[in-house]
Amino acid sequence: MFPGTHVLLGIALRTAVVYAIVLLGVRLSGKREVGQMTPFDLTLLLLISNSVQNAMTGPDTSLAGGAVAAVTLLLLNYAVAELAGGNRRFRRFVQGQPSLLIHDGQIIASHMAKEHVSMDELQTALREHGIATYHDVAMAVLEVDGSISFLKYDEIAPTSKSHLAHHRRIIKKQE
Repeated sequence: MFPGTHVLLGIALRTAVVYAIVLLGVRLSGKREVGQMTPFDLTLLLLISNSVQNAMTGPDTSLAGGAVAAVTLLLLNYAVAELAGGNRRFRRFVQGQPSLLIHDGQIIASHMAKEHVSMDELQTALREHGIATYHDVAMAVLEVDGSISFLKYDEIAPTSKSHLAHHRRIIKKQE
């Protein structure tokens, strides 16, 4: 019934390695893929989970083996969350950082390409936020969760000392 301590420690070690590999793979896949799962992404995730299950538990199909794998995953997830909460560098490595997609009404094509955000996706997000054109946007940011945040010129306080407020005054003078 009990598979043995060395077998359970082996399961814990293999589970930790698989966790690290899958975490790295998800991180490398980019922000849009994580935040906006398509049916393809969900299928891939389910297949990955099924394929790595045997790598974690090996030939051990016992309840203890499964429990050790599950507890190891939960503990690793908790440890990563705690470490990310207290260490900015590690958090940036695990979660990534926001990416600027639009600045002063101009699309930053290199950032769009790097983050695999198409013009169609950007236009969809603009419509979802009730924005007619990207020229009305002071700043658009692809957040680490895959969502796109927008700051329109008319949302900037006119008393602000930012260059965006200065840009707004220039636009008003031209009108």
